[in-house]
Amino acid sequence: MRAAALYSAAGSLLLTTLAAAPAGHAAGGGAPGVPGTAELRGTEVAVARARAAGADWGTCSSADVPKAPSGVRCGTVTVPLDYAHPDGAQIRLTVSRSPATHKDPYNSKRKVPRQGALVYNPGGPGASSMYFPLVGKVPQWKRVAAAYDLVGYSPRGVGRSAPLSCEDPKRFVKAPTASPAHPSETYKRQRIAQAKAYARGCAQRSGGKLRYYTSLNNARDLDVLRAALGEDRLTFMGASYGTYFGALYAAMFPSHVRRMVLDSTVNPDPAKIWYRSNLDQSAAFEDRWADFRNWIARHDDVYRLGDTAAKVQRSYDTARDRLAGKAAGGKVGPGQLQNAFLMAGYYDSFWPSRAAALSAYLHGDPEPLVRLAAPSPQTAAQTENTNAVYTAVECNDAPWPTDWKVWDRDNTRLARVAPFETWDNAWMNLPCAYWPAPRQQPLDVRTGPGELPPVLILAAERDAAAPYPGALEMNRRLAGSALVTERDAGTHGLAGGPNTCVNGHLEAYLLEGRVPARHASCAPRQEPSPQPPAHRDRPALNAH
Repeated sequence: MRAAALYSAAGSLLLTTLAAAPAGHAAGGGAPGVPGTAELRGTEVAVARARAAGADWGTCSSADVPKAPSGVRCGTVTVPLDYAHPDGAQIRLTVSRSPATHKDPYNSKRKVPRQGALVYNPGGPGASSMYFPLVGKVPQWKRVAAAYDLVGYSPRGVGRSAPLSCEDPKRFVKAPTASPAHPSETYKRQRIAQAKAYARGCAQRSGGKLRYYTSLNNARDLDVLRAALGEDRLTFMGASYGTYFGALYAAMFPSHVRRMVLDSTVNPDPAKIWYRSNLDQSAAFEDRWADFRNWIARHDDVYRLGDTAAKVQRSYDTARDRLAGKAAGGKVGPGQLQNAFLMAGYYDSFWPSRAAALSAYLHGDPEPLVRLAAPSPQTAAQTENTNAVYTAVECNDAPWPTDWKVWDRDNTRLARVAPFETWDNAWMNLPCAYWPAPRQQPLDVRTGPGELPPVLILAAERDAAAPYPGALEMNRRLAGSALVTERDAGTHGLAGGPNTCVNGHLEAYLLEGRVPARHASCAPRQEPSPQPPAHRDRPALNAH
Protein backbone atom coordinates (compact mmCIF):
# COMPACT_ATOMS: atom_id res chain seq x y z
CA MET A 1 0.00 0.00 0.00
CA ARG A 2 1.43 3.30 -0.97
CA ALA A 3 1.55 6.11 1.55
CA ALA A 4 -1.75 7.90 1.22
CA ALA A 5 -1.18 11.53 0.27
CA LEU A 6 2.49 10.65 -0.11
CA TYR A 7 3.76 13.30 2.24
CA SER A 8 6.08 12.98 5.15
CA ALA A 9 6.01 15.61 7.86
CA ALA A 10 7.99 17.81 5.47
CA GLY A 11 5.24 17.77 2.88
CA SER A 12 2.29 18.06 5.22
CA LEU A 13 3.95 20.92 7.12
CA LEU A 14 4.69 22.69 3.87
CA LEU A 15 1.11 22.41 2.67
CA THR A 16 -0.18 23.60 6.01
CA THR A 17 2.23 26.47 6.24
CA LEU A 18 2.24 27.65 2.62
CA ALA A 19 -1.39 27.01 1.92
CA ALA A 20 1.87 -13.22 -15.52
CA ALA A 21 5.53 -13.92 -15.98
CA PRO A 22 7.59 -16.52 -14.10
CA ALA A 23 9.03 -15.55 -10.75
CA GLY A 24 12.71 -15.75 -10.03
CA HIS A 25 14.10 -13.31 -12.61
CA ALA A 26 17.46 -12.09 -11.31
CA ALA A 27 17.66 -8.54 -10.08
CA GLY A 28 20.30 -7.51 -12.54
CA GLY A 29 21.10 -10.51 -14.66
CA GLY A 30 23.45 -12.18 -12.16
CA ALA A 31 22.69 -14.40 -9.20
CA PRO A 32 19.16 -13.98 -7.76
CA GLY A 33 18.93 -10.79 -5.74
CA VAL A 34 22.42 -9.56 -6.73
CA PRO A 35 22.73 -6.59 -9.10
CA GLY A 36 24.35 -7.81 -12.31
CA THR A 37 27.71 -6.85 -13.73
CA ALA A 38 26.14 -5.32 -16.83
CA GLU A 39 23.96 -3.03 -14.74
CA LEU A 40 26.91 -2.06 -12.56
CA ARG A 41 28.99 -1.10 -15.58
CA GLY A 42 26.01 0.72 -17.06
CA THR A 43 25.62 2.72 -13.87
CA GLU A 44 29.29 3.70 -13.99
CA VAL A 45 28.85 4.91 -17.57
CA ALA A 46 25.72 6.90 -16.70
CA VAL A 47 27.38 8.41 -13.61
CA ALA A 48 30.40 9.57 -15.63
CA ARG A 49 28.15 11.18 -18.21
CA ALA A 50 26.04 12.89 -15.57
CA ARG A 51 29.07 14.26 -13.77
CA ALA A 52 30.31 15.76 -17.03
CA ALA A 53 26.93 17.13 -18.14
CA GLY A 54 25.45 18.16 -14.79
CA ALA A 55 21.76 18.99 -14.63
CA ASP A 56 20.02 21.17 -17.20
CA TRP A 57 18.81 23.95 -14.86
CA GLY A 58 16.27 26.67 -15.64
CA THR A 59 13.16 28.30 -14.28
CA CYS A 60 10.43 26.07 -12.83
CA SER A 61 7.18 25.66 -14.72
CA SER A 62 3.86 25.47 -12.91
CA ALA A 63 3.84 21.74 -13.70
CA ASP A 64 7.16 21.34 -11.89
CA VAL A 65 6.80 23.51 -8.77
CA PRO A 66 3.70 25.74 -8.66
CA LYS A 67 4.45 29.32 -7.53
CA ALA A 68 8.13 28.55 -7.10
CA PRO A 69 10.21 31.46 -5.71
CA SER A 70 12.90 32.83 -8.01
CA GLY A 71 15.65 31.06 -6.11
CA VAL A 72 14.22 27.62 -6.86
CA ARG A 73 15.53 26.12 -10.09
CA CYS A 74 14.26 23.13 -12.02
CA GLY A 75 15.97 20.91 -14.53
CA THR A 76 16.43 17.41 -15.84
CA VAL A 77 18.92 14.59 -15.41
CA THR A 78 19.28 11.90 -18.06
CA VAL A 79 19.45 8.21 -17.06
CA PRO A 80 19.33 4.97 -19.06
CA LEU A 81 16.01 3.17 -19.22
CA ASP A 82 17.95 -0.10 -18.95
CA TYR A 83 21.27 0.10 -17.09
CA ALA A 84 22.44 -3.08 -18.80
CA HIS A 85 22.39 -1.04 -22.05
CA PRO A 86 23.50 2.49 -21.09
CA ASP A 87 23.79 3.53 -24.75
CA GLY A 88 20.19 2.53 -25.44
CA ALA A 89 16.97 4.38 -24.67
CA GLN A 90 17.31 7.29 -22.24
CA ILE A 91 14.77 8.94 -19.96
CA ARG A 92 14.87 12.31 -18.23
CA LEU A 93 14.10 12.82 -14.57
CA THR A 94 12.80 16.21 -13.45
CA VAL A 95 14.73 17.78 -10.57
CA SER A 96 14.26 20.88 -8.39
CA ARG A 97 16.78 22.69 -6.19
CA SER A 98 17.07 25.68 -3.88
CA PRO A 99 20.56 26.79 -2.82
CA ALA A 100 21.68 26.76 0.80
CA THR A 101 20.68 30.06 2.41
CA HIS A 102 23.76 30.28 4.69
CA LYS A 103 21.47 32.10 7.20
CA ASP A 104 21.45 30.98 10.80
CA PRO A 105 17.84 31.50 11.98
CA TYR A 106 19.07 32.10 15.52
CA ASN A 107 22.05 34.35 14.76
CA SER A 108 21.71 36.75 11.83
CA LYS A 109 25.43 37.64 11.97
CA ARG A 110 26.62 34.08 11.46
CA LYS A 111 27.12 32.74 7.94
CA VAL A 112 26.47 29.00 7.84
CA PRO A 113 28.89 27.02 5.65
CA ARG A 114 27.36 24.91 2.89
CA GLN A 115 27.50 21.13 3.38
CA GLY A 116 26.30 20.05 -0.06
CA ALA A 117 22.98 18.86 -1.46
CA LEU A 118 20.27 17.08 0.54
CA VAL A 119 18.19 14.88 -1.76
CA TYR A 120 14.72 13.90 -0.53
CA ASN A 121 12.23 11.23 -1.59
CA PRO A 122 8.82 11.00 0.13
CA GLY A 123 7.98 7.41 -0.80
CA GLY A 124 5.17 5.74 -2.65
CA PRO A 125 6.33 4.18 -4.90
CA GLY A 126 4.96 6.93 -7.08
CA ALA A 127 5.61 10.10 -5.08
CA SER A 128 7.39 13.23 -6.26
CA SER A 129 9.46 15.53 -4.07
CA MET A 130 9.61 18.42 -6.54
CA TYR A 131 8.08 20.61 -3.81
CA PHE A 132 10.89 19.85 -1.34
CA PRO A 133 12.99 23.01 -1.96
CA LEU A 134 10.07 25.04 -0.58
CA VAL A 135 10.32 23.54 2.91
CA GLY A 136 13.24 25.83 3.64
CA LYS A 137 10.61 28.48 4.43
CA VAL A 138 9.14 26.32 7.21
CA PRO A 139 10.65 27.13 10.64
CA GLN A 140 11.52 23.50 11.42
CA TRP A 141 13.69 23.30 8.30
CA LYS A 142 15.51 26.64 8.32
CA ARG A 143 18.68 25.37 10.03
CA VAL A 144 18.95 22.50 7.56
CA ALA A 145 18.18 24.83 4.63
CA ALA A 146 21.00 27.12 5.75
CA ALA A 147 23.57 24.36 5.27
CA TYR A 148 22.17 22.35 2.38
CA ASP A 149 20.88 22.82 -1.12
CA LEU A 150 17.41 21.24 -0.89
CA VAL A 151 16.87 18.91 -3.84
CA GLY A 152 13.66 17.23 -4.89
CA TYR A 153 12.90 15.11 -7.92
CA SER A 154 10.36 12.90 -9.65
CA PRO A 155 11.59 9.30 -9.87
CA ARG A 156 11.25 7.37 -13.12
CA GLY A 157 7.62 6.99 -14.11
CA VAL A 158 6.40 9.85 -11.91
CA GLY A 159 5.05 13.16 -13.18
CA ARG A 160 7.04 14.23 -16.24
CA SER A 161 9.85 11.71 -15.63
CA ALA A 162 8.94 9.21 -18.39
CA PRO A 163 5.42 8.93 -16.92
CA LEU A 164 3.62 5.62 -16.56
CA SER A 165 -0.09 5.07 -17.06
CA CYS A 166 -2.18 1.91 -16.78
CA GLU A 167 -5.73 3.19 -17.22
CA ASP A 168 -7.69 6.19 -18.40
CA PRO A 169 -7.57 8.63 -15.45
CA LYS A 170 -11.31 9.33 -15.66
CA ARG A 171 -12.03 5.64 -15.30
CA PHE A 172 -9.51 5.25 -12.50
CA VAL A 173 -11.20 7.86 -10.28
CA LYS A 174 -14.75 6.86 -11.20
CA ALA A 175 -16.99 7.08 -8.14
CA PRO A 176 -18.86 6.00 -6.07
CA THR A 177 -17.32 2.62 -5.32
CA ALA A 178 -17.97 -0.20 -2.85
CA SER A 179 -15.76 -1.28 0.05
CA PRO A 180 -17.12 -4.42 1.73
CA ALA A 181 -15.19 -5.56 4.79
CA HIS A 182 -16.26 -9.15 4.06
CA PRO A 183 -16.75 -9.41 0.28
CA SER A 184 -19.02 -11.92 -1.38
CA GLU A 185 -17.78 -14.44 -3.94
CA THR A 186 -19.47 -12.42 -6.67
CA TYR A 187 -17.65 -9.28 -5.59
CA LYS A 188 -14.34 -11.15 -5.46
CA ARG A 189 -14.80 -12.33 -9.05
CA GLN A 190 -15.47 -8.75 -10.12
CA ARG A 191 -12.27 -7.54 -8.47
CA ILE A 192 -10.21 -10.36 -10.00
CA ALA A 193 -11.47 -9.32 -13.45
CA GLN A 194 -10.59 -5.69 -12.71
CA ALA A 195 -7.08 -6.65 -11.53
CA LYS A 196 -6.44 -8.65 -14.70
CA ALA A 197 -7.66 -5.78 -16.86
CA TYR A 198 -5.49 -3.29 -14.97
CA ALA A 199 -2.37 -5.44 -15.39
CA ARG A 200 -3.09 -5.76 -19.12
CA GLY A 201 -3.54 -2.00 -19.33
CA CYS A 202 -0.13 -1.39 -17.78
CA ALA A 203 1.49 -3.60 -20.41
CA GLN A 204 -0.47 -2.13 -23.31
CA ARG A 205 0.28 1.47 -22.36
CA SER A 206 3.95 0.91 -21.50
CA GLY A 207 5.05 -1.89 -23.82
CA GLY A 208 8.53 -3.27 -23.25
CA LYS A 209 9.44 -0.39 -20.93
CA LEU A 210 7.32 -1.69 -18.06
CA ARG A 211 9.94 -4.06 -16.67
CA TYR A 212 12.46 -1.27 -16.02
CA TYR A 213 10.44 0.51 -13.33
CA THR A 214 11.99 -1.10 -10.26
CA SER A 215 13.45 -0.20 -6.88
CA LEU A 216 16.92 -1.26 -8.02
CA ASN A 217 16.73 1.15 -10.93
CA ASN A 218 15.48 3.86 -8.58
CA ALA A 219 18.63 3.31 -6.52
CA ARG A 220 20.81 3.48 -9.64
CA ASP A 221 19.04 6.66 -10.73
CA LEU A 222 19.86 8.14 -7.34
CA ASP A 223 23.57 7.61 -7.95
CA VAL A 224 23.32 9.29 -11.35
CA LEU A 225 21.51 12.20 -9.72
CA ARG A 226 24.27 12.45 -7.11
CA ALA A 227 26.84 12.79 -9.87
CA ALA A 228 24.77 15.33 -11.82
CA LEU A 229 24.62 17.47 -8.66
CA GLY A 230 28.41 17.38 -8.44
CA GLU A 231 28.42 15.47 -5.15
CA ASP A 232 31.14 12.91 -4.44
CA ARG A 233 29.00 11.41 -1.69
CA LEU A 234 25.26 11.51 -1.26
CA THR A 235 23.30 13.05 1.59
CA PHE A 236 19.83 11.53 1.32
CA MET A 237 16.62 11.50 3.25
CA GLY A 238 13.92 9.01 2.33
CA ALA A 239 10.49 8.55 3.88
CA SER A 240 8.30 5.45 3.71
CA TYR A 241 9.14 3.60 0.44
CA GLY A 242 12.04 6.05 0.07
CA THR A 243 13.67 4.21 2.98
CA TYR A 244 13.62 0.97 1.03
CA PHE A 245 15.42 2.10 -2.10
CA GLY A 246 17.59 4.32 0.11
CA ALA A 247 18.67 1.13 1.89
CA LEU A 248 19.21 -0.54 -1.48
CA TYR A 249 21.43 2.38 -2.43
CA ALA A 250 23.39 2.03 0.82
CA ALA A 251 23.95 -1.67 0.15
CA MET A 252 24.85 -1.17 -3.52
CA PHE A 253 26.98 1.98 -3.20
CA PRO A 254 28.12 2.19 0.44
CA SER A 255 31.21 4.29 -0.34
CA HIS A 256 28.99 6.87 -2.06
CA VAL A 257 26.99 7.63 1.12
CA ARG A 258 27.79 10.71 3.20
CA ARG A 259 24.73 10.82 5.44
CA MET A 260 21.37 9.07 5.19
CA VAL A 261 18.09 9.52 7.06
CA LEU A 262 15.49 6.76 6.79
CA ASP A 263 12.16 8.07 8.06
CA SER A 264 9.26 5.64 8.73
CA THR A 265 11.08 2.57 7.61
CA VAL A 266 9.89 -0.19 5.32
CA ASN A 267 10.92 -3.66 6.44
CA PRO A 268 13.81 -4.61 4.09
CA ASP A 269 13.61 -8.36 4.76
CA PRO A 270 13.42 -9.93 1.26
CA ALA A 271 10.71 -12.29 2.51
CA LYS A 272 8.50 -9.24 3.17
CA ILE A 273 8.88 -7.58 -0.25
CA TRP A 274 6.06 -6.92 -1.09
CA TYR A 275 3.22 -9.39 -0.52
CA ARG A 276 3.79 -10.01 3.18
CA SER A 277 4.63 -6.37 3.79
CA ASN A 278 1.12 -5.46 2.69
CA LEU A 279 -0.42 -8.07 4.98
CA ASP A 280 1.60 -6.60 7.85
CA GLN A 281 0.28 -3.15 6.97
CA SER A 282 -3.32 -4.30 7.01
CA ALA A 283 -2.87 -5.78 10.48
CA ALA A 284 -1.20 -2.58 11.73
CA PHE A 285 -3.93 -0.35 10.31
CA GLU A 286 -6.46 -2.14 12.49
CA ASP A 287 -4.55 -1.01 15.58
CA ARG A 288 -4.27 2.53 14.26
CA TRP A 289 -7.97 2.60 13.44
CA ALA A 290 -8.59 1.62 17.07
CA ASP A 291 -6.41 4.55 18.20
CA PHE A 292 -8.52 6.91 16.10
CA ARG A 293 -11.82 5.49 17.38
CA ASN A 294 -10.67 5.81 20.97
CA TRP A 295 -9.76 9.45 20.36
CA ILE A 296 -13.20 10.14 18.88
CA ALA A 297 -14.84 8.42 21.84
CA ARG A 298 -12.90 10.63 24.27
CA HIS A 299 -14.39 13.64 22.48
CA ASP A 300 -17.97 12.42 22.28
CA ASP A 301 -19.11 15.79 23.61
CA VAL A 302 -17.84 17.29 20.35
CA TYR A 303 -18.63 14.63 17.76
CA ARG A 304 -21.59 12.65 19.21
CA LEU A 305 -20.41 9.48 17.49
CA GLY A 306 -20.25 7.34 20.63
CA ASP A 307 -18.38 7.37 23.92
CA THR A 308 -16.65 4.03 23.32
CA ALA A 309 -14.59 2.73 20.41
CA ALA A 310 -17.28 0.11 19.72
CA LYS A 311 -19.97 2.78 19.44
CA VAL A 312 -17.80 4.82 17.11
CA GLN A 313 -17.36 1.72 14.95
CA ARG A 314 -21.14 1.36 14.76
CA SER A 315 -21.42 5.00 13.70
CA TYR A 316 -18.87 4.40 10.96
CA ASP A 317 -20.68 1.24 9.85
CA THR A 318 -23.97 3.15 9.75
CA ALA A 319 -22.44 5.77 7.48
CA ARG A 320 -20.92 3.12 5.22
CA ASP A 321 -24.24 1.29 4.90
CA ARG A 322 -26.12 4.50 4.09
CA LEU A 323 -23.56 5.52 1.49
CA ALA A 324 -23.91 2.08 -0.11
CA GLY A 325 -27.60 2.88 -0.56
CA LYS A 326 -27.17 6.48 -1.67
CA ALA A 327 -23.85 8.13 -2.43
CA ALA A 328 -23.29 11.53 -0.83
CA GLY A 329 -23.18 14.19 -3.52
CA GLY A 330 -23.44 11.38 -6.07
CA LYS A 331 -19.70 10.71 -5.66
CA VAL A 332 -18.98 9.52 -2.13
CA GLY A 333 -19.74 5.87 -1.54
CA PRO A 334 -18.21 3.36 0.88
CA GLY A 335 -14.96 3.28 -1.10
CA GLN A 336 -14.47 7.03 -0.86
CA LEU A 337 -15.37 6.98 2.84
CA GLN A 338 -12.76 4.28 3.39
CA ASN A 339 -10.08 6.20 1.51
CA ALA A 340 -10.72 9.35 3.53
CA PHE A 341 -10.52 7.51 6.83
CA LEU A 342 -7.49 5.52 5.77
CA MET A 343 -5.68 8.87 5.60
CA ALA A 344 -6.34 9.26 9.31
CA GLY A 345 -4.42 6.04 9.80
CA TYR A 346 -1.36 7.75 8.32
CA TYR A 347 -1.59 11.15 9.97
CA ASP A 348 -3.30 11.94 13.26
CA SER A 349 -3.41 15.59 12.18
CA PHE A 350 -6.27 14.43 9.93
CA TRP A 351 -8.32 13.03 12.82
CA PRO A 352 -10.34 16.20 13.55
CA SER A 353 -11.46 16.81 9.96
CA ARG A 354 -12.48 13.17 9.41
CA ALA A 355 -14.38 12.92 12.68
CA ALA A 356 -16.13 16.24 12.02
CA ALA A 357 -17.17 15.16 8.51
CA LEU A 358 -18.52 11.83 9.75
CA SER A 359 -20.45 13.54 12.53
CA ALA A 360 -21.91 16.13 10.18
CA TYR A 361 -22.98 13.43 7.72
CA LEU A 362 -24.71 11.33 10.36
CA HIS A 363 -26.42 14.41 11.74
CA GLY A 364 -27.84 15.53 8.44
CA ASP A 365 -25.17 17.48 6.56
CA PRO A 366 -23.25 15.55 3.87
CA GLU A 367 -21.31 18.52 2.50
CA PRO A 368 -18.17 18.26 4.69
CA LEU A 369 -17.82 14.59 3.78
CA VAL A 370 -18.30 15.33 0.09
CA ARG A 371 -15.63 18.05 0.18
CA LEU A 372 -13.28 15.70 1.99
CA ALA A 373 -13.81 12.43 0.13
CA ALA A 374 -15.08 13.07 -3.40
CA PRO A 375 -12.43 12.44 -6.07
CA SER A 376 -11.14 15.55 -7.82
CA PRO A 377 -11.20 15.62 -11.64
CA GLN A 378 -8.33 18.13 -11.55
CA THR A 379 -5.99 15.60 -9.91
CA ALA A 380 -7.23 12.49 -11.74
CA ALA A 381 -4.20 12.22 -14.03
CA GLN A 382 -1.76 12.59 -11.15
CA THR A 383 -3.66 10.07 -9.03
CA GLU A 384 -3.70 7.52 -11.84
CA ASN A 385 0.00 8.06 -12.56
CA THR A 386 0.89 7.60 -8.90
CA ASN A 387 -1.01 4.32 -8.74
CA ALA A 388 0.54 3.08 -11.99
CA VAL A 389 4.08 3.65 -10.69
CA TYR A 390 3.23 2.10 -7.33
CA THR A 391 1.86 -1.01 -9.04
CA ALA A 392 4.67 -1.37 -11.56
CA VAL A 393 7.48 -1.04 -9.03
CA GLU A 394 5.99 -3.37 -6.44
CA CYS A 395 4.92 -5.98 -8.99
CA ASN A 396 8.32 -5.90 -10.72
CA ASP A 397 10.36 -5.96 -7.52
CA ALA A 398 9.57 -9.43 -6.23
CA PRO A 399 7.66 -12.68 -6.76
CA TRP A 400 3.96 -12.55 -5.84
CA PRO A 401 1.48 -15.41 -5.38
CA THR A 402 -0.13 -16.15 -8.75
CA ASP A 403 -2.82 -18.44 -7.35
CA TRP A 404 -5.96 -16.54 -6.23
CA LYS A 405 -6.55 -19.21 -3.59
CA VAL A 406 -3.46 -17.98 -1.70
CA TRP A 407 -4.71 -14.37 -1.69
CA ASP A 408 -8.20 -15.47 -0.69
CA ARG A 409 -6.93 -17.66 2.14
CA ASP A 410 -4.52 -15.10 3.61
CA ASN A 411 -6.83 -12.10 3.40
CA THR A 412 -9.91 -13.96 4.61
CA ARG A 413 -8.00 -15.04 7.72
CA LEU A 414 -6.63 -11.57 8.33
CA ALA A 415 -9.95 -9.83 7.75
CA ARG A 416 -11.47 -11.78 10.64
CA VAL A 417 -9.28 -9.82 13.07
CA ALA A 418 -8.37 -6.76 10.94
CA PRO A 419 -11.35 -5.89 8.74
CA PHE A 420 -10.72 -2.14 8.42
CA GLU A 421 -8.25 -2.18 5.51
CA THR A 422 -7.43 -5.80 4.67
CA TRP A 423 -9.52 -6.34 1.55
CA ASP A 424 -9.06 -2.85 0.10
CA ASN A 425 -5.31 -3.36 0.41
CA ALA A 426 -5.60 -6.73 -1.30
CA TRP A 427 -7.56 -5.28 -4.24
CA MET A 428 -4.97 -2.54 -4.69
CA ASN A 429 -2.17 -5.07 -5.04
CA LEU A 430 -4.02 -7.88 -6.83
CA PRO A 431 -2.78 -6.86 -10.34
CA CYS A 432 0.59 -8.26 -9.19
CA ALA A 433 -0.92 -11.76 -9.29
CA TYR A 434 -1.43 -11.37 -13.05
CA TRP A 435 1.57 -9.19 -13.86
CA PRO A 436 2.87 -9.49 -17.44
CA ALA A 437 6.49 -8.39 -16.82
CA PRO A 438 9.34 -10.49 -15.32
CA ARG A 439 9.67 -10.43 -11.53
CA GLN A 440 12.95 -9.83 -9.73
CA GLN A 441 14.33 -11.29 -6.55
CA PRO A 442 14.71 -8.65 -3.81
CA LEU A 443 18.23 -7.67 -2.79
CA ASP A 444 19.24 -8.91 0.67
CA VAL A 445 20.08 -5.54 2.24
CA ARG A 446 23.00 -5.84 4.68
CA THR A 447 26.10 -3.85 5.49
CA GLY A 448 28.96 -4.85 7.76
CA PRO A 449 30.79 -2.79 10.38
CA GLY A 450 32.66 0.12 8.83
CA GLU A 451 31.21 -0.35 5.33
CA LEU A 452 28.77 2.51 5.66
CA PRO A 453 28.69 5.80 7.61
CA PRO A 454 26.16 5.83 10.47
CA VAL A 455 22.57 5.97 9.19
CA LEU A 456 19.81 7.68 11.18
CA ILE A 457 16.51 5.77 11.34
CA LEU A 458 13.31 7.51 12.54
CA ALA A 459 10.21 5.52 13.46
CA ALA A 460 6.90 5.83 15.31
CA GLU A 461 5.90 2.86 17.43
CA ARG A 462 2.34 2.71 16.10
CA ASP A 463 2.99 3.62 12.46
CA ALA A 464 0.65 1.47 10.37
CA ALA A 465 1.99 2.23 6.89
CA ALA A 466 5.52 1.26 7.99
CA PRO A 467 5.03 -1.02 11.01
CA TYR A 468 7.65 -0.60 13.71
CA PRO A 469 9.25 -4.07 13.36
CA GLY A 470 10.55 -2.85 10.00
CA ALA A 471 12.61 -0.15 11.72
CA LEU A 472 14.09 -2.72 14.08
CA GLU A 473 14.96 -4.94 11.11
CA MET A 474 16.58 -2.06 9.23
CA ASN A 475 18.56 -1.16 12.35
CA ARG A 476 19.87 -4.74 12.56
CA ARG A 477 20.80 -4.91 8.88
CA LEU A 478 22.65 -1.59 8.56
CA ALA A 479 25.68 -1.90 10.82
CA GLY A 480 26.32 1.22 12.86
CA SER A 481 22.86 2.71 12.27
CA ALA A 482 20.98 4.51 15.04
CA LEU A 483 17.23 4.28 15.67
CA VAL A 484 15.17 7.14 17.12
CA THR A 485 11.69 6.04 18.20
CA GLU A 486 8.68 8.26 18.82
CA ARG A 487 6.91 6.29 21.54
CA ASP A 488 3.14 5.66 21.58
CA ALA A 489 2.66 7.59 18.35
CA GLY A 490 1.62 6.56 14.85
CA THR A 491 2.08 9.41 12.40
CA HIS A 492 3.80 8.28 9.19
CA GLY A 493 6.76 10.58 8.51
CA LEU A 494 8.48 12.24 11.47
CA ALA A 495 11.23 14.49 10.11
CA GLY A 496 10.48 18.18 10.45
CA GLY A 497 7.21 17.55 12.29
CA PRO A 498 6.07 18.92 15.65
CA ASN A 499 8.23 16.64 17.83
CA THR A 500 11.19 18.77 18.93
CA CYS A 501 13.03 15.73 20.29
CA VAL A 502 12.93 13.99 16.91
CA ASN A 503 13.96 17.19 15.15
CA GLY A 504 16.85 17.64 17.56
CA HIS A 505 18.26 14.26 16.59
CA LEU A 506 17.68 15.03 12.91
CA GLU A 507 19.51 18.36 13.05
CA ALA A 508 22.39 16.97 15.11
CA TYR A 509 22.88 14.31 12.48
CA LEU A 510 22.50 16.38 9.32
CA LEU A 511 24.39 19.42 10.61
CA GLU A 512 27.05 17.80 12.79
CA GLY A 513 27.09 14.12 11.86
CA ARG A 514 26.20 13.11 15.42
CA VAL A 515 24.00 10.08 16.07
CA PRO A 516 22.56 8.90 19.37
CA ALA A 517 23.26 5.54 20.91
CA ARG A 518 21.96 2.62 18.86
CA HIS A 519 18.47 3.20 20.26
CA ALA A 520 17.04 6.53 21.45
CA SER A 521 13.45 7.44 22.23
CA CYS A 522 11.28 10.54 22.21
CA ALA A 523 8.00 11.18 24.02
CA PRO A 524 4.96 11.24 21.73
CA ARG A 525 3.70 14.40 20.09
CA GLN A 526 0.61 16.03 21.51
CA GLU A 527 -2.69 14.56 20.33
CA PRO A 528 -4.72 16.77 17.98
CA SER A 529 -7.44 18.97 19.41
CA PRO A 530 -11.03 18.18 18.37
CA GLN A 531 -12.65 20.25 15.65
CA PRO A 532 -16.39 20.82 16.10
CA PRO A 533 -18.51 19.55 13.19
CA ALA A 534 -20.74 21.86 11.23
CA HIS A 535 -24.49 22.14 11.75
CA ARG A 536 -24.62 20.79 15.27
CA ASP A 537 -28.12 22.16 15.62
CA ARG A 538 -29.58 19.53 13.30
CA PRO A 539 -31.43 16.61 14.86
CA ALA A 540 -29.29 13.59 15.61
CA LEU A 541 -29.86 10.43 13.60
CA ASN A 542 -29.73 6.99 15.11
CA ALA A 543 -26.07 6.25 14.41
CA HIS A 544 -25.39 3.94 17.32
